[in-house]
Amino acid sequence: MEVNNGKYAWMVKIGEKGQFVIPKEARNLFDLQPGMEILVLGDEKRGLAILPKEMQKEYIVRIFSEMDS
Repeated sequence: MEVNNGKYAWMVKIGEKGQFVIPKEARNLFDLQPGMEILVLGDEKRGLAILPKEMQKEYIVRIFSEMDS
């Protein structure tokens, strides 16, 4: 569901094995296909971020440079 100018939010349920399904609308929006790899980042204070493999380097550099500030 679009919340505000390109910002989205979805609810997902965690299954017994700790898995969840990325909602179809999100998969379509970010062109996520079966077999693709994604990067999951975690920050105890800010939560989780899930990124397509193509965006990994850009965001890793950006996130860790912000941590040094």
